[in-house]
Amino acid sequence: MSILPLPQFEADLKAAEEDRLAYEKLKVPKSIVVRFGVMRLIGEFAYNESAIPGCGSKVVVRTPRGVELGEMLTSTCPNAGCSKSVSRKEMLEYIENSGGHDYPFFEDGRVLRIASSGDLAEQARLDALRPSMIRTARGHARELELDMKIVDAEPILGGNRLAFYFTAEHRVDFRELLRVLAREFSTRIEMRQIGARDEARLTADYERCGQHCCCRQFLKVLKPISMKSAKIQKATLDPLKISGRCGRLMCCLRYEDETYADLYKRLPKIRKRVGTPDGAGIVVDRQILTQLVLVRLEDGSKRIAVPVEDLCDPDNIPPRKAPDPLRGMEHTDAARTSSDSPGKRTRAEKQDAYRSRSKKSQSESRAPDAPAQRDDTGADTSQSPAKRRKRRGRGRRGQSGAKSAGASPPRAKTENQPKGPQRDKKPSKPASKPPSSQQRRGRHDRRRKSPYGGRRGDSGS
Repeated sequence: MSILPLPQFEADLKAAEEDRLAYEKLKVPKSIVVRFGVMRLIGEFAYNESAIPGCGSKVVVRTPRGVELGEMLTSTCPNAGCSKSVSRKEMLEYIENSGGHDYPFFEDGRVLRIASSGDLAEQARLDALRPSMIRTARGHARELELDMKIVDAEPILGGNRLAFYFTAEHRVDFRELLRVLAREFSTRIEMRQIGARDEARLTADYERCGQHCCCRQFLKVLKPISMKSAKIQKATLDPLKISGRCGRLMCCLRYEDETYADLYKRLPKIRKRVGTPDGAGIVVDRQILTQLVLVRLEDGSKRIAVPVEDLCDPDNIPPRKAPDPLRGMEHTDAARTSSDSPGKRTRAEKQDAYRSRSKKSQSESRAPDAPAQRDDTGADTSQSPAKRRKRRGRGRRGQSGAKSAGASPPRAKTENQPKGPQRDKKPSKPASKPPSSQQRRGRHDRRRKSPYGGRRGDSGS
């Protein structure tokens, strides 16, 4: 039995071969953009090795802080050959738009090598020691009665520096704490004071929107947010709804601040007199995103919502335009009812024409002076069978009600109309063998449980 390769395996082999050929054509990059540290700093460092790293590769870099582990983001050399590489001009434009001189960007460094399994294991060991380092530093700060909160610890791969991040309301003299921690960990200690937003960058994970915190994901320059932005963009000033994980105003309020400011300038001020198609009035409310203005007319009759583009000078109001009959209709419906097709009628016109024809045919079919045509039983043959049955049942109920209440006289009988219930009697069936006891019992039950509330044959309603 021969074994044939599956088409999927062949396709995978072909794709792998294409990737290998493309990788061989790549040239070694001469500069690499790397992200490093717990604060996710960015740097562009030279690279002189022969191996070709890819985006997301772990590399060992020498930074102004020492030897540490970083992650490759992209390459900036023109001959990188990777589709994700960017030019240096594009990178500098991104830095300028993201904060300029405040952007944490470093150029004093070098990529030493691509990280090996030993480097990754050593970094994992150091990360496992971070909780114990934080507890030790907090204990010493408590013993020295320092008004500070140790947030995080950052040991770097080379082991020549250990950084502690803390928050404090005021300036703290931590020189004694530095000496104690240096004896404890036998390395150089660095203390960095951070704010509430940087604390959220180190410790927070997800925001109320379901995404990672912006400060942890991509924001490098955390600019303050004014309460004016919150008032313009939010309908409420509840601190629980406009505050982030740091307890400050959410950073995302700054994303649309420029758009809101531009739309806000187009709206008239509150209590300003404006002109509308319905007359002059006073502005009582506004909506920024919808660009609607709530106006109270001067005659006090009502309040109307007017688009900004429909406002005009209150002393020179133009005549009201006729409403567009095609406004709000679908494109096909508008084309069907437009003037381009005058031969076609709308659906409403067709319905009106149908109703007029129906009324005309009914009036012509039966004139008011013409006598009703009746058959041998006295029924009106000019009506449909359904209407005849309905009238016959209605008359029968009227007779039974008249007998019981004595309110109205019975209907006049014609000569050919049979008397009493003989008119509704069905022709007798031929004689058959007598019913059994079970059949008689069922007939008795059916007669007792009539759907009209009594026995069958009763004249009651």
